Amino acid sequence: MKPNKLKPGDKIAIVSLSSGILGEDFYSHQLEIGTKRLKQFGLEPVFMNSTLKGSKYIKEHPEQRAKDLKDAFKNSEIKAILCAIGGEDTYKTILFLLDDKDFIESVKKNPKIFIGFSDSTNNHLMFNKLGLNTFYGHSFLSDFAELDQEMLIYSKKAFEVLFSSENNIDIKSSAEWFEERKDFSIKSLNTSRLKHIEENGYDFLNDKNTIVGKLFGGCLESLYDGLTGKRYADQKDIWKKYNIFPKTESLKETIFFIETSEESASPKDFERMIMCLEKEKIFKYIKALIVGKPQDNNFYFEYKNILNKISEKYNLPIVLNMNFGHSYPRTIIPYNCLMKIDFEKDNISIIENIVN
Repeated sequence: MKPNKLKPGDKIAIVSLSSGILGEDFYSHQLEIGTKRLKQFGLEPVFMNSTLKGSKYIKEHPEQRAKDLKDAFKNSEIKAILCAIGGEDTYKTILFLLDDKDFIESVKKNPKIFIGFSDSTNNHLMFNKLGLNTFYGHSFLSDFAELDQEMLIYSKKAFEVLFSSENNIDIKSSAEWFEERKDFSIKSLNTSRLKHIEENGYDFLNDKNTIVGKLFGGCLESLYDGLTGKRYADQKDIWKKYNIFPKTESLKETIFFIETSEESASPKDFERMIMCLEKEKIFKYIKALIVGKPQDNNFYFEYKNILNKISEKYNLPIVLNMNFGHSYPRTIIPYNCLMKIDFEKDNISIIENIVN
């Protein structure tokens, strides 16, 4: 199911499905900025009941986080749902959602744009199970509440795609990348991020002529945690109970995507997570792998060396250094939409409409 495109006047819900920091006083200036930016797109922000209740409340009440998502889908005036930020335990909402037949029916009757990244991988995989195409991309705090005088232009243009039903979208490498901020306080208001010229662009391993496949994947740490229960033991149990991760054989026509979190996994930890995907036989079935640029370009070449071994072992085409995930700026990766990778022309595009 594809949701409808955005248009001026649409209501967009903001939900805290993972961390509740958007409700903390420290982030009040970013709350104001993000609200203003969404309005500049012609959208009407709607903060759901629990969104701004703070970290402690959100942590203690996954059922209320789930209720916010249910209410957003039930409200016919709301056309899109934007995650406030990532976190680490949105998986706890899954049982309150997938055991609720009314919620499942609401999703199928009222498909809406759902967008977020990082821990939101859990939400995306849940929606994938329900047949809704979602969008691995922006969050309220990381993108719309950018402390500079404007949103990062590449990220802004990526979001604008959700206002169009065009069926051929080129995804170009950003000419520059930005470091994560060290200070998010009001003292950083109207200051620019540290900027670097992009020296690598898209980095192609094991070039083929052209590959077309449907997009699926998420944050590597989130995938690892769900498959292994490394962070929370019951997360693996929930993933198994509800079949959150699809059968590997179903990924045959897939271009799989991964990216690493702000934790900047050591090369040893990165390799461990990649070996987990290998154990699941993912690399045996997928058509290609695309990889987001690491935040602050950390361990870029070490990660590349590890992935090069995978590429050679499975004769797997890989594209590194793409602008999605935890790096800045970011584009949007639409789940279950067709991506075309033209290795001869170094061109990457989405070749179908991502919204109706």
